[in-house]
Amino acid sequence: MTFHSTNQQDLLFDAARKGDVDYLNQLIEEGVDINVQNAKGFTPLILAAYDGHVEATKVLLGAKADPNAQDVTGNTALMGVSFKGYPEVATLLIDNGADLNLQNGNGGTALMFATLFGRNQLVKLLLEAGADTKIQDVRGLSAIDLAYQQGNDEALELFRVHGEG
Repeated sequence: MTFHSTNQQDLLFDAARKGDVDYLNQLIEEGVDINVQNAKGFTPLILAAYDGHVEATKVLLGAKADPNAQDVTGNTALMGVSFKGYPEVATLLIDNGADLNLQNGNGGTALMFATLFGRNQLVKLLLEAGADTKIQDVRGLSAIDLAYQQGNDEALELFRVHGEG
């Protein structure tokens, strides 16, 4: 069964959101563009990662989904998982070339999101992977500044252990 490409893309986004690995594989076999972006700039990978779908993320990365694609506000899949708190998905993204230090439209990074939302397992993971702690957002704040603002003592200790802060 072949679908009109727009319908096929809609189905791809839906399968990514649901983490439907079988359907993702079928659509990939049919040649759908896995790096397509919707009106908000989301890619199937951004959606699968944001919803914490480990296997769907693996399938999309295996099919060469761009781990550094940015939505219309500049957010990446890694930023989304750092906000939501999915270390296994973050590890997959990092292992597949996700740029730790990309900044969104407000200058935010994955490390900033993890720090701001208390996702300290991700703070540790990102620091160990080499995330830059000195990057500042549009307000001139670094991830360390955000940890102080939020009273995130665990993150501050992680920064200290990694020679920062």
